[in-house]
Amino acid sequence: MAGFTKKINDAVAGSIVGRRFRLEGSGHAKSREGSRFLTEIRAGLATFFAMAYIISVNATILTDSGGTCVCTDTTDITCTTDLDYNLCLGVIRRDFITGTAAIAALTSFCMGLFANMPIALAPGMGLNAYFTYTVVGFHGTGPVTYRLALTAIFIEGFVFVGLSLLGLRQWLARVIPASIKLASGVGIGLYLTIIGLTYSAGIGAITGAPSTPLELAGCLQSELVDGVCPGSTKMRSPMMWVGIFCGGFLTAILLAYRVKGAIIAGILLVSIISWPRNSSVTYFPHTPVGDDNFNFFKKVATFHSIKETLNAQDWNVAGASGQFGLALITFLYVDILDCTGTLYSMARFAGAIDEETQDFEGSAVAYLVDAFGISIGSLFGLSPVTAFIESGAGISEGGKTGLTAMTAGICFFISIFFAPIFASIPPWATGCTLIIVGAMMCKAAKDINWRYWGDSFPAFVTLAVMPFTYSIAYGLIAGIVSYIIINTIIWLLEAVSGGRIVPADKEFREPWTYKIKGGILPAWIVRAASGQKDFWHDHSEYPVTTPSSPPSSLPDYTHNSEAMVGNEAKVLETGKANEKLS
Repeated sequence: MAGFTKKINDAVAGSIVGRRFRLEGSGHAKSREGSRFLTEIRAGLATFFAMAYIISVNATILTDSGGTCVCTDTTDITCTTDLDYNLCLGVIRRDFITGTAAIAALTSFCMGLFANMPIALAPGMGLNAYFTYTVVGFHGTGPVTYRLALTAIFIEGFVFVGLSLLGLRQWLARVIPASIKLASGVGIGLYLTIIGLTYSAGIGAITGAPSTPLELAGCLQSELVDGVCPGSTKMRSPMMWVGIFCGGFLTAILLAYRVKGAIIAGILLVSIISWPRNSSVTYFPHTPVGDDNFNFFKKVATFHSIKETLNAQDWNVAGASGQFGLALITFLYVDILDCTGTLYSMARFAGAIDEETQDFEGSAVAYLVDAFGISIGSLFGLSPVTAFIESGAGISEGGKTGLTAMTAGICFFISIFFAPIFASIPPWATGCTLIIVGAMMCKAAKDINWRYWGDSFPAFVTLAVMPFTYSIAYGLIAGIVSYIIINTIIWLLEAVSGGRIVPADKEFREPWTYKIKGGILPAWIVRAASGQKDFWHDHSEYPVTTPSSPPSSLPDYTHNSEAMVGNEAKVLETGKANEKLS
């Protein structure tokens, strides 16, 4: 068997495919050490199974926005119990299932083909929550309509094209204070945790209340009275307990043993338990909505075309409120941190980072793939696309080239034809997934600089305001503003006093500067200016490492790039000097 495997690897390495993707043994001057064709395929499968949950989770969250469905109920602006509205939501969710799988397939395949990086892309967690619950609002009750929000995302993608070509996107992500980057990831993790605990996209363990912001729930959704569970029915929902034990604790135990595909295993188990129609936890009750969902589920394998959310943008931007501009700016900022941080972290994990320039080969192409993916995704009706840190699962399996991402992309393409299965995953199957992802994202809290008040307080404000205001945008704004005010006043007092008035523990302050090493211009522009013909590719040598397993600080199954940016903000040994990234 080993001999047969070696023959396949050697045959592919010696072909045009091996040379294009720089497999070991291809004869390419910069072949990637340890890269083998069959290893790349296995790594791609690992990446897909690590992030396949996004198909159902993203669709569940985006469906809460209401999509293009119109609520006509004059007594309930959310149309929660309106039959026609809920039937429309069923169609919208299927559209999102198809769209999510399609854009993940397209962008992941293109990332591998054009940038030759083992990094997969899909609509990002955190960004989809901000899109749904802050910008558009639950069932369209937010400040910006669903169609206008898609327009903002479409524009964002082309803004990113320009920023990527000029290198500003990379520079902006590196210039944000490290404490704010880390706190953003923790805040988004707490935000996702609250969503996972609620009814609409979670297990239904908490709900709002008249006298307190939140209250313990856990009853059947049909038993809610004015949005609150009566005392005798609390914590009696069988769906919630199935989600907690079969989707929560089981997944957590599998993750403890680093089982590949642990999250998707928990989701599938809860879903299979919830599919029989005559059980107390069924996702297909004998109601008009349940019957409609079950009829679609019975198709098992079919192609569901995108009917309602395709090309749904509203270009009447002139009549939009100021919230449209805020949404566009926040999408830009959050996505800059999200994708850029993840790309850098995964490139470093794969051993592709040049420590001198802090850049990786093909970075401009990688950013362009992501930027165009954002705009194309908006045409499918989706929230912004970003790089996924679940790619680390594939890299830890030995993935080093674009073949890994292309394999994951092909798997996503195949999943398009199993939309009935993915559309029939209940919210209590994905609720604990959101909580687990939130827990992983909160790992970054330990890396925040708690020793200096000028760093720690803005970080705390950022991570606290996000979940408490149910808004990622407000958390980011509060954190950045507080950082500027506190540190500017401290600087002024020190300057005016001639250095006599300084804060305690000043020596622990994290240094910050806008003069990032490597400059603003991307490497491809520098190479083009020097007259290099093939300026898209760096032909200088850089060391390639082969990690046998992911580092302990790498969360295997979440794409929290802010946490990874924080991990990058540590001292790096280069052989000439120690450089601390801000």
